[in-house]
Amino acid sequence: MITEFKVGEKYTNDQIRFALNVENLGGIRPSVDATKNLNHLVILTTTAQYEKNISENPYHDRIENNILIYTAQGRTGDQDISGRNKRILEQYINPIPFYGFSNEGRQTYTFLGLLELLRHFQEYQIDKKNALRKVWVFEFFIHNEIPVIPIQNAKNIIAAIFKESRTNNEISREEREVVLLEQPQEAYETANYETEEIRSHLLQINPYRFESLVKDVVESNGFINVTVTPPSQDGGIDVNAYVADLNYFFSKTHVQFQVKRWRHSVGSVEINSFRGALHTTAKGVFVTTSHFTKAAIQEAEHSVKPCISLIDGFKFSKLIKDTGTNLNKYM
Repeated sequence: MITEFKVGEKYTNDQIRFALNVENLGGIRPSVDATKNLNHLVILTTTAQYEKNISENPYHDRIENNILIYTAQGRTGDQDISGRNKRILEQYINPIPFYGFSNEGRQTYTFLGLLELLRHFQEYQIDKKNALRKVWVFEFFIHNEIPVIPIQNAKNIIAAIFKESRTNNEISREEREVVLLEQPQEAYETANYETEEIRSHLLQINPYRFESLVKDVVESNGFINVTVTPPSQDGGIDVNAYVADLNYFFSKTHVQFQVKRWRHSVGSVEINSFRGALHTTAKGVFVTTSHFTKAAIQEAEHSVKPCISLIDGFKFSKLIKDTGTNLNKYM
């Protein structure tokens, strides 16, 4: 019988099932006591299969910067927060152990570590039937700094992790809240579908190719002397550009961009770091395929700091649509 899980070790479906007393199937597997209270929960992701399936499903589970982006259960139609999806939210209130495993195929899973729920939010995606739908996305921080997790001590370990993160105020309420700057209307209009279809393609592009795409879109919007910084020399700046002379008020203004082809949300830390990397005379623009937290927006609009313009995945997709940029050459 398995009594502990080691980060990076592989386990069979049956080993996970019997050691943690969870069901045999499903990506979200809760273990409850006699009164239906949650003892712990297992999250089985498909991140290991991400690269080979990205063209098939651009919304695939991903791990970025030690953050797991996980779409709720339900492959077609609108999703809601009920059943097993709802049980995930209980970790906001109580330090319940969440075990993260990555599916390697053939009923084999790699242990990622204990998961801490950072935030959840609703977005639009295109499902496997090619229909626009509302889904719920969960973002977890992967705690793999503890290499061995004894099952009997998991509750104490996650309680200590939560105490430290809450005491240090690393995850404020504003940092948990995600804001969609260009959220589609409630009606599933053709324009909203087209915008999300473009964003789904953006999520498939190599991050470095995505920087080149941003360069071309920036040029299409009238900027001059647009260049992509070599990865080894960027220092936090991915693209440099200048306002054309035709704009009399801001002619020759230096504009610097940070570009993130991310699925996980951009927080205030990233905005602050970007501001620190800016040239003293430059205007800053942060471009992402994902979304911004409320704290990130507040930081970008800080009253006594240089303002940072924010372009999220929906807004950038609309820019691509408006400029008629061909995405095929970046794929």
